[in-house]
Amino acid sequence: MAETSTTSGGLDSLLDPHGNIKTAMDKAAVTWNANQTYFVTNGTSTANKIVVQALTRPGDIVLIDRNCHKSHHYGLVLAGAYPMYLDAYPLPQYAIYGAVPLRTIKQALLDLEAAGQLHRVRMLLLTNCTFDGVVYNPRRVMEEVLAIKPDICFLWDEAWYAFATAVPWARQRTAMIAAERLEQMLSTAEYAEEYRNWCASMDGVDRSEWVDHRLLPDPNRARVRVYATHSTHKSLSALRQASMIHVRDQDFKALTRDAFGEAFLTHTSTSPNQQLLASLDLARRQVDIEGFELVRHVYNMALVFRHRVRKDRLISKWFRILDESDLVPDAFRSSTVSSYRQVRQGALADWNEAWRSDQFVLDPTRLTLFIGATGMNGYDFREKILMERFGIQINKTSINSVLLIFTIGVTWSSVHYLLDVLRRVAIDLDRSQKAASGADLALHRRHVEEITQDLPHLPDFSEFDLAFRPDDASSFGDMRSAFYAGYEEADREYVQIGLAGRRLAEGKTLVSTTFVVPYPPGFPVLVPGQLVSKEIIYFLAQLDVKEIHGYNPDLGLSVFTQAALARMEAARNAVATVGAALPAFEVPRDASALNGTVNGDSVLQGVAEDA
Repeated sequence: MAETSTTSGGLDSLLDPHGNIKTAMDKAAVTWNANQTYFVTNGTSTANKIVVQALTRPGDIVLIDRNCHKSHHYGLVLAGAYPMYLDAYPLPQYAIYGAVPLRTIKQALLDLEAAGQLHRVRMLLLTNCTFDGVVYNPRRVMEEVLAIKPDICFLWDEAWYAFATAVPWARQRTAMIAAERLEQMLSTAEYAEEYRNWCASMDGVDRSEWVDHRLLPDPNRARVRVYATHSTHKSLSALRQASMIHVRDQDFKALTRDAFGEAFLTHTSTSPNQQLLASLDLARRQVDIEGFELVRHVYNMALVFRHRVRKDRLISKWFRILDESDLVPDAFRSSTVSSYRQVRQGALADWNEAWRSDQFVLDPTRLTLFIGATGMNGYDFREKILMERFGIQINKTSINSVLLIFTIGVTWSSVHYLLDVLRRVAIDLDRSQKAASGADLALHRRHVEEITQDLPHLPDFSEFDLAFRPDDASSFGDMRSAFYAGYEEADREYVQIGLAGRRLAEGKTLVSTTFVVPYPPGFPVLVPGQLVSKEIIYFLAQLDVKEIHGYNPDLGLSVFTQAALARMEAARNAVATVGAALPAFEVPRDASALNGTVNGDSVLQGVAEDA
């Protein structure tokens, strides 16, 4: 039945569901607290492209975490939207990134407002539960963002977080639950009173200073428009590539349904695999029936594993599992919780408070194993030790860590086997140290220093080249134009990493023609049209992964020629000159004529008018 076309009759069609597929999707919506749920058989990479295409138009501005999965960036190319990249907080000592601070998001929106570009902002795109387990507070983010831009749409990539709906502590941090509670809050008389009091307290505070204040959205203007994508197959009992899109959008029927339907048809095969669809319904049923017990059990195993590693003197000599305080800096934790250790009575209550209030929390089922003391980088430890010697396969590594992910498929036997493996490796390392000569010990110390000290600075997004920015002051860029311009052979050249550093030192400009994506974790270090910085070059030279999409090790980086950049910048300036000569078009404060929504007017002005 996997190869039978659903268009030939007899079975329900994913492209136009009216029967059992529609029923299954409706039940999934109830489970994940959505208004609508859609099944996707091409993985969350496709789910992300569907949502991006449905919600954005050419020229829209999308605020996006640079570390989001590459599918989002490709989706923006296809849609023609302009990305404004946001930088997550770095953890250079572990060579990984965290998440985007709320202050960074607010500042970006306020800067766009000051530049007269806020009306063009369509969407905020973030990864909720990053690869390394950093989880946002979605409700807090959406509340404050809606205070600045009341009609913005949110896309939360929860590829690794489908399981969270099954347990209350994690469920409250999911996009759909946060959206529901936000809707409910905005509709109450109590909140309307709270909002009026907040406006009075903000009287005299300039909007440029809002970044330093707790913001509240206007209940008469804010629209809750939230989308989440789930890789159901990653953490639940679904077949590979089986994913879902969850929707909680107050304007879905009025503004988005038709565009979403077209986007869904654009990216969905006319021969969807029936087994994949059945597995999504199976995963939903399992969550409904036994999800709480299964997921609670996973958390228990992860906490026990953390405890065993920490308490084993031999294992802890060589390995350490990074804790909340390691991966979430103090500035983002209003609670006092810094560790998942059960060291005193009432610790669990403290954790609950952290999950309710902190800007970010660390999901304990993501265990980052720090291996710096071994002197082995993450790639070698994964390949030569875990895989070749013990048959353990993991996905993500950094220069001094490997990531262990606990799911409902993990058993106590596999937990004990992993502990036994770490103990055996620790014994081997101990024996090697005792038998080592002075020169061997010095070499080991050097290897440890190479992966724990003087690590490459994690590069922020540099900027788009002038040729791909609407004007010199813009911080967003036309990535689509750069992407397609990069296919012209005459306009590009290849530069080896070593030579690229020398060219930059000589003052030359290098601009990437393509995405450069180390895998894992799968987010771009460079995007089309982006300036190549010396920090990025140094970072690429130090990477410990062997798979870098968009980079040819024999040829080097693909960059635009100087002549091509000069020609494209001149063309951009010519268009800008013509535009400046035309009569000015003032965007109305109520931009509903442009995008079908109410633009973000001054909140305090709106309250004064209502009064």
